[in-house]
Amino acid sequence: MPLTQSTPQLNKERFVTLYQSKIKREGADDLLRFLLSEQSDFFAAPASTRFHGDYEGGLCEHSLNVYECLCDNMPRLEKRYGFHYEEESLAIAALLHDLCKVNFYKTEMRNVKKNGVWEAVPYYTIEDNLPYGHGEKSVYIISGYMKLTRDEAFAIRYHMGFSESQENIGNVGKALEMFPLAYGLCCADMEASYYMEGVIK
Repeated sequence: MPLTQSTPQLNKERFVTLYQSKIKREGADDLLRFLLSEQSDFFAAPASTRFHGDYEGGLCEHSLNVYECLCDNMPRLEKRYGFHYEEESLAIAALLHDLCKVNFYKTEMRNVKKNGVWEAVPYYTIEDNLPYGHGEKSVYIISGYMKLTRDEAFAIRYHMGFSESQENIGNVGKALEMFPLAYGLCCADMEASYYMEGVIK
């Protein structure tokens, strides 16, 4: 079981509270309304099909975990290297970095043998109705509601770090060098995925 798994409802309430207290930018309220609407499954969706957060509400929980990790790590980077970002930028980058996964997963059934008896069990599959990449899709979705700073946009775009697809790998190092928030978000995403959410069993 993941170290941090909480109920989807508690995570939803925590997300909304954090979002409303930290993100004040024009258009932010419209984006939150979308996430809370029936047109979005953000609060029910998993974070992946079979890796980290592969359970109901995993996407929201992962976003909260990344926020926690980013807020833990950025003060050290600020103290050592002088990098500074406002709380709003940290919240935007962390809480919204995986909006590309909204309405991305669907549930199907498969037969699994349990105690010698075949049983239909649900599992997650991918149904990508907006094939626009990963980080770039999140930037695209957010930008439809509110303006991102360059640092925020590059952080979200390159939060996957060197696990980017091969055709984009040459840009990753340059992006992490030019935009420290991208490096911070990338590290926070890996920490949350690998250590908080059960990729490492």
